[in-house]
Amino acid sequence: MNGALTPALGLYQPGGSLLHRAPAGAKLAGLALLAVGVLRITAVTTLGMVFGATLAAAALAGLPWRVWLAQLLPICWFALPLLVFQWVTAGQHRAFMVVGQLVVLVSLAALVTLTTRVSAMLDAFEVALGPLRRIGVSPSRVALVLALTVRCVPMVAQTYAETREAQRARGLERSPVALVVPLVIRLLKKADAIGEALSARGLDD
Repeated sequence: MNGALTPALGLYQPGGSLLHRAPAGAKLAGLALLAVGVLRITAVTTLGMVFGATLAAAALAGLPWRVWLAQLLPICWFALPLLVFQWVTAGQHRAFMVVGQLVVLVSLAALVTLTTRVSAMLDAFEVALGPLRRIGVSPSRVALVLALTVRCVPMVAQTYAETREAQRARGLERSPVALVVPLVIRLLKKADAIGEALSARGLDD
């Protein structure tokens, strides 16, 4: 379903790994369960082991390191201030826990988005939302919104990383305007492209 949208919307990295072949529904359900588990972790060492397992999974899936790490780099700009704030207000352990959980959650989400086609996500969401037809809700449209939400998180992250790199190349690292203005313009262009793709498929109403 809506497979034609995939090139415009997806960061999917083709591959034949077990993670690539796993059903989209199973991966999304697993991501939800893992997210709950990560938020219940209370030891920094345990978080480190989970992150190590995530790295191993990315390697086994054959994901390009630069592509995978690009999903994490954009959170660094607020992870450090968050670490400092939590350290000052709640202590060292709490600071490492909060930032560590954030990094692990983004890493796990990256694994799913990089190994799952958007079309597969749409199908999985639509199947899960099937019972909503009984109350007049269109599962396909709700699924599209959910899939776009999942997809747009890494898209915004990637756009930020690209804009930040261009800012550095121009020697304007200290200028917020040189980052914010191009970033907003790029995101608006991507939003227009997505809107045009949806409109061309009669999904704009």
